[in-house]
Amino acid sequence: MGRAEERRARQRAGRRAAPGRRRSSRAGGKSGIRRLFTWKKILGTILGLFLLGIGAFVVLYMVIDIPEGNAEAKKQSNVYKYSDGSIMTRDGDVNREVVDLAHVPKKVQRTFVAAENKTFYKDSGVDLRGTARGILNTLSGKGAQGGSTITQQYVKNYYLTQEQTVSRKLKEMVISLKLDREKSKDYILAGYINTSYYGRNAYGIQAAAQAYYGVDAGQLSVEQGAYLAALLQAPSQYDWASATDTGKKLVKQRWNYVLDNMVEEHWLDASQRQAMQFPIPKDPKPSPGLSGQKGYLVAAANKELEKRLVVQGTAANMKEAEDLVGRGGWTLTLNISKKKQAALENSVKEQLTSKLKPKTRKVDGDVQAGGVSVDPKTGAVVAMYGGVDYYKHYTNNATRTDYQPASTFKPVILAAAIDEAATTQKGQAIGADTIYDGTSKRPVLDHGTPVGFAPENEDDQDYGPITVQNAMNQSVNSVFAQMGVDVGMPKVMEVAGKLGMDTKDLQAVPAQTLGSMGASPLQMAGVYATLDHHGKKVTPALLKKVESSAHTVELPDPIGDQVISRNAADSVTSVLTGVIGDGTARESVRNNPLRNGQKVAGKTGTSDDNKSAWFTGYTPDLVTSVGLFGEDAKTFAHVSMHGAAGLKRINGGKFPALIWADYTFGVQKEVSEFDLDTDQGAAVEPSFTPTPSSTPTTQPPSQTPTTQPPSQTPTTQPPSQTPTTQPPSQTPTTQPPSQTPSGTPSGQPENPIFGGTGGGNGAKRP
Repeated sequence: MGRAEERRARQRAGRRAAPGRRRSSRAGGKSGIRRLFTWKKILGTILGLFLLGIGAFVVLYMVIDIPEGNAEAKKQSNVYKYSDGSIMTRDGDVNREVVDLAHVPKKVQRTFVAAENKTFYKDSGVDLRGTARGILNTLSGKGAQGGSTITQQYVKNYYLTQEQTVSRKLKEMVISLKLDREKSKDYILAGYINTSYYGRNAYGIQAAAQAYYGVDAGQLSVEQGAYLAALLQAPSQYDWASATDTGKKLVKQRWNYVLDNMVEEHWLDASQRQAMQFPIPKDPKPSPGLSGQKGYLVAAANKELEKRLVVQGTAANMKEAEDLVGRGGWTLTLNISKKKQAALENSVKEQLTSKLKPKTRKVDGDVQAGGVSVDPKTGAVVAMYGGVDYYKHYTNNATRTDYQPASTFKPVILAAAIDEAATTQKGQAIGADTIYDGTSKRPVLDHGTPVGFAPENEDDQDYGPITVQNAMNQSVNSVFAQMGVDVGMPKVMEVAGKLGMDTKDLQAVPAQTLGSMGASPLQMAGVYATLDHHGKKVTPALLKKVESSAHTVELPDPIGDQVISRNAADSVTSVLTGVIGDGTARESVRNNPLRNGQKVAGKTGTSDDNKSAWFTGYTPDLVTSVGLFGEDAKTFAHVSMHGAAGLKRINGGKFPALIWADYTFGVQKEVSEFDLDTDQGAAVEPSFTPTPSSTPTTQPPSQTPTTQPPSQTPTTQPPSQTPTTQPPSQTPTTQPPSQTPSGTPSGQPENPIFGGTGGGNGAKRP
């Protein structure tokens, strides 16, 4: 090799070595992690996973075929049983009639597309982002969310199940893609509107058109079609006949949304849209087996089951739960006693509806009754009265919460006072013998400062100095308004919530002491059942057992934890026996010929302007709440019951107490006594015989003299030597008189909060 060639060879070798030296230099500065995770490797991994996913999907697409319609898509009847296992009713035959899409007006068809899936006519049958979100939510335990196309919803309804699993989601996507390729959009849309559940036991658009508007699907207007399309989002909540004000507002918003989408998609002329008015549906028509009280019971049982399905995760939301229940195949055994249910229905008829004459007195047609009866030891709802007939008055009066419970709330205030060991503003412990000022319209004070609330007593009656026991007996508003402030309204509302009332959206203001919030007979029965059960929480339960071949349902124990002390609960019970013995319920309950010595506690209530009247009472074995509600028969607005049944006013001590007594004493043959752990209240016998006082009492006489014989259980007020218009009790009681006679202006103290007690009565537990 010549010199020139050797030199060129060395130069070539040098050039080849130089880059190697540069790479070696850089590599020497790299960490192990950087060598492991290069961008090429990361990109390659992502690409590999992507290709793997595509491959897996291709395999799924090849192996999954469009199946036959599943059994759940073929609606069955639900069976409802009494607590003894005997059949109460079935929810009727399948209410569905499949109609050809050609028989449904084109614009009505498009209301469903506008409501659920505007891109339906353009998409491939799958919302990839929505499906991916659903899979992620399922994996994370959050349940399903919206985003499914009409095709996917139809596949889920007809071909698959409602279970929330990744495999079901993937099957739904594959079948939807195949269905969209193999079938026309009209085929899919027809399947969707014919298999969907619309409420009122209506499956498919034909049944829905008849159920809500009394017409065939081919006769539906665009406005009516838009309502049915909107209804699919929440059939129960959006049913106009039973919807709350919020539900009505929401379904109107949904209805407007549907029509506006149609204008946006050029399926509806804007000028036509502007002229459209919301089409209020007709009232429900009877279906076999659900008339009378059975319809109320079935609807309430379904609602309780639906809530349970959501709680335990079987359904992602209430709409899905309603679909599951509506598809049928369930056997629901209720806690309803056939005997007690019949007795409650008969008592309402005998004591109330037989005495109302709406043809001659218009106001009589505005009186609605509701009632719930609960076993306090088990929490079982053994009887429920929802109204005169499920198809004559669709709203269940036993579960509605839009009327004030009025003075039936007063025991809650006393329970809070005793449970919290509250004192008056003069430092005296609040109990049955604590003396308050019962003057009507007396300003409520917070340590001497008026709080801007001065409630009027019934008939504006002044009672002057009065014990808590007698204030409960006579339902004296001014006393319990002041007591609520003494305890602290936040504490009162907290205890109300513990006992079972819905207080989450209520303000803790003194006006609540008059029971100005909304409550249902079901709620109030639960509150009083908790008192009856010595302070252990009782949540009324309508369902005893639920059976299904496809789902397992576990029902919670209706008996919960101790929410207030036994002493507080038993003390309130003791005080409430005085309402029966010498209070607003004495005429209807104390001397009822069916009573036979049965021990009873309870409270009446009459709301402002007599729009509601209540009696909630209990024996040791049975709690029942009865409410009467003034509701305009045409507009459904709250109205006064003044003049109903020819009476000036419908008080809680009248028809509600009469219904309660007739029912309770009729079904409870065994006489039972309260086992009370308390040393106060009307149920506690005095340990000595007091001597009469030489000073008149400060309590004014009752407006109406009583001629009733003495109560079997002594009260806490002694007879005065100076007779009033009311004859003294034959059995002396233990309350000492006030120092100043009533009716004397100078007799009113400077501080209207007395804060004293009625004296040592030496009472002990019997």
